[in-house]
Amino acid sequence: MSPLDVNWDLPADTAYDWFVAAPLSILLIIVLGLAFRWFINRAVDRLVSRAVKGAVPGVIANSKAGEFLADLRPGSSERRTQRAQTMGSLLKSISTGVILAIVVVMVLAQLGVNIAPIIASAGIVGIALGFGAQNLVKDLLSGIFMILEDQYGVGDAVDLGEASGTVEAVGLRVTRLRDVNGTVWYVRNGEILRVGNQSQNWARTVLDITVDYEADLDRVQVVLEEEATAMYEDERYHDVIIEQPEVWGVERFDKDGAVVRVVLKTAPLQQWLVARAMRQRVKARFDKEGIRIPTTFRTTVDEEPPA
Repeated sequence: MSPLDVNWDLPADTAYDWFVAAPLSILLIIVLGLAFRWFINRAVDRLVSRAVKGAVPGVIANSKAGEFLADLRPGSSERRTQRAQTMGSLLKSISTGVILAIVVVMVLAQLGVNIAPIIASAGIVGIALGFGAQNLVKDLLSGIFMILEDQYGVGDAVDLGEASGTVEAVGLRVTRLRDVNGTVWYVRNGEILRVGNQSQNWARTVLDITVDYEADLDRVQVVLEEEATAMYEDERYHDVIIEQPEVWGVERFDKDGAVVRVVLKTAPLQQWLVARAMRQRVKARFDKEGIRIPTTFRTTVDEEPPA
């Protein structure tokens, strides 16, 4: 039989499906995929924009703290921007891959390809990865949200539960920090249940000063307020103490004496510096005023052995 004898005529319904319906359906699927990808990318861009700006409470936005918080640690905003943009690129790549896979499967279905084996294989692979790498996925997702939410960054002093110290590196899977003794801790992001950040936006120096019970507590509070105010007005601490200090009064009574609390709102990571300087000033002023700070002495009596 020659090629001229083959019946090249197709039914009208079949021709319509092949040359009109199928191409239109494929085009619609591609357009919807591109639209959904644009929507996801736009949402990621908004998340990245929020992460780049950081979380600055509105209560201090117009205060003295808000004027120089951006300049406290040079380069911190750049690091935050880089981390946020990196996470944005990663999220966009993941979403694009997932959308592309879905579009390809739907297009194959329109072309008459049996997609059941493909879906079954994808399901089996997904289950295998879910069981084999569930901790890894948990760590990665936790790392992504920690970075996007700006919970902490390089240089922050944090408490992660069993480990605390200064953050040296923030990865998608592991956070590395060094404690005050110099020990380096590697903490999986998926295992972090709470984060105490001691250096985000602002900090507070809380000093509990113990004085003898015979001291005049009213005079003690006046002295503490004068020293804290003098330190606040000192040019050396102009960009360190960010609000007028407060003396909260008698906090409690201990066996050694009465405890008076004074608090100073400071820039991030500066609370320990302010505490040390304030203690020194208070000690010198108390010596001048004759206010006694009680001390506990241990006395050891050596008895002579019996003759």
